[in-house]
Amino acid sequence: MPYPLLRSLLFTLEAETAHHLTLDCLKTLQRFGLAGAMAARSAIACERKVMGIAFPNPVGLAAGLDKNGDYIDALAALGFGFIEIGTATPRPQPGNPRPRLFRVCAANAIINRMGFNNDGVDRLIANVQRASYRGVLGINIGKNFDTPIERATEDYLHCLRKVYPLASYVAVNVSSPNTKNLRQLQESAELDNLLGALKTEQLKLADRHGKYVPLALKIAPDLDDVQVREIAGLLRKHAIDGVIATNTTVTRDGVAGMGNAEQTGGLSGAPLTQRSTGIVRQLDQELAGSVPIIGVGGIVNGDDAVQKITAGASLVQLYTGLVYRGPALVRECLAALCDSQ
Repeated sequence: MPYPLLRSLLFTLEAETAHHLTLDCLKTLQRFGLAGAMAARSAIACERKVMGIAFPNPVGLAAGLDKNGDYIDALAALGFGFIEIGTATPRPQPGNPRPRLFRVCAANAIINRMGFNNDGVDRLIANVQRASYRGVLGINIGKNFDTPIERATEDYLHCLRKVYPLASYVAVNVSSPNTKNLRQLQESAELDNLLGALKTEQLKLADRHGKYVPLALKIAPDLDDVQVREIAGLLRKHAIDGVIATNTTVTRDGVAGMGNAEQTGGLSGAPLTQRSTGIVRQLDQELAGSVPIIGVGGIVNGDDAVQKITAGASLVQLYTGLVYRGPALVRECLAALCDSQ
């Protein structure tokens, strides 16, 4: 069934219900070997070496779509060069009450206030161990909602220790707007302490496991120039391996007056494109190539992916665009970034 027709049917359902139904259907197709055709059409060899990792191509799946690693093999069939799962927290938590996921169809956007709903880091680890996927796997970690902000570092260290043996890289999420006070960790003093602790632990784990797993920091788009400059300085100071720019925005630029625009939560999709790309561009200027950037936010066509790379990103990630465009978006971005090579 063509995706536009399937989308019209899925969009008659409540957004979170449609989300799970889509992933369950994809998993069923993969189980019966019917998802391979999508991979054959999508997979384009276009290797990039970033953070010391060989990525088969530069188009990845952003965290948040597969929070527990339940669908790794099915999602791999879509031709991504890498997959990021999570956000995982030390303990399972339900997240915010439903409904908590809303479409803003007129703007190709989504608002979510999921709140790090997940089954806990141990469940994620078990799912990764069961998966057949052997490609590049990022694991995104965060803190539990009821962990006091002054003890947040303990949660991140706990998750880092747990996921380290299985991850290709670990993404540190301090930028979700849906966990109270989480974005406070982006402030200079708090972030300095967090990154210092994580870097120290990373080096210990590298010795213990005999391999070096890169750390990437995921930041918000709602930062001013001074904050971006300070974050860039801390990334260099602590030799963090990468930065993911960006998470969702709390602004409502481009959606004011549209259906669901008044909902609380983070906005993603087309209205985020320029804001996110602007952060990528400023990070590129501040970092001058010293820390690679993964660009994510508002990629709904191949040109958006090219803009992220032109602004300074080495890799890109998709999420909301997939909801509106389906697997064709992966192929389009790959063609835009790789066909000319």
